[in-house]
Amino acid sequence: MHRERLKIGVSACFLYPDPQRNAFAKKTLQYIEQSVPHWVMSGGAMPVMIPSPVGDVTGARDFSGTEGTVALEDYARWLDGLVLHGGADLWPGSYREEPIDARWMGDAGRDHYEIALVNAFVAAGKPVFGICRGMQLINVAFGGTLVQDIPTQRPDALRHRDADVYDQNFHTVDLVPHTRLAELLAGQGINKINSVHHQCVKDLAPGFVVEARCPDDGTVEAIRHGGTPWVAGVQWHPEFHKLEYGTLDDAPILQDFLSAARASRAG
Repeated sequence: MHRERLKIGVSACFLYPDPQRNAFAKKTLQYIEQSVPHWVMSGGAMPVMIPSPVGDVTGARDFSGTEGTVALEDYARWLDGLVLHGGADLWPGSYREEPIDARWMGDAGRDHYEIALVNAFVAAGKPVFGICRGMQLINVAFGGTLVQDIPTQRPDALRHRDADVYDQNFHTVDLVPHTRLAELLAGQGINKINSVHHQCVKDLAPGFVVEARCPDDGTVEAIRHGGTPWVAGVQWHPEFHKLEYGTLDDAPILQDFLSAARASRAG
């Protein structure tokens, strides 16, 4: 008997109007970078971009009241899981801080939209997985905080972002023993990951456990909720990993997430 494919929601990125720099940028764009849905499809699931149901995403909004009749809760009921991917910095106000530099103002509108998404999917009993910014968003959504800029606030840390090489910037990772992630990736003998971020977890959200760290400076590289709901994230980009790079095989991480999505459907 044919089994219906899982439907996995992918949060949207936002590109705001900027006619001074681009004559065609007169409307807000919502989009996803193609490697994330391709990664979801590699596990046999169907990715679905979830647009913001409100027209103005440049500030705090109440996502329970929309311009139309469709709300994020409708997507959470219809879809089987949620992936939050990378992109713009988080707004420090989302974790009760002031920006230490104008460059780290982040995207408050996207923060509000994605926090509302997380709340909707958790309330619906659906799993949530975060990639890079997505992991940071999860930590903030549950009450944690971030380092706004690693080079500024932790000058002795490893270089976690190199714009010149982008996803070819690599370092090793230590998996915390006896965690779910260590179990999933056991036996690979490989601990190389990419690193494309300048912010990171500072205070871990209550109820979460650290599953991986950078051995060079202790930077948190993976987190997971300690009980229910199923919520987890990694600081690296599994969708950028390729076997020829000698990096971790992230397929077990994706399959574990999809298994949780399938279990939520059955439940």
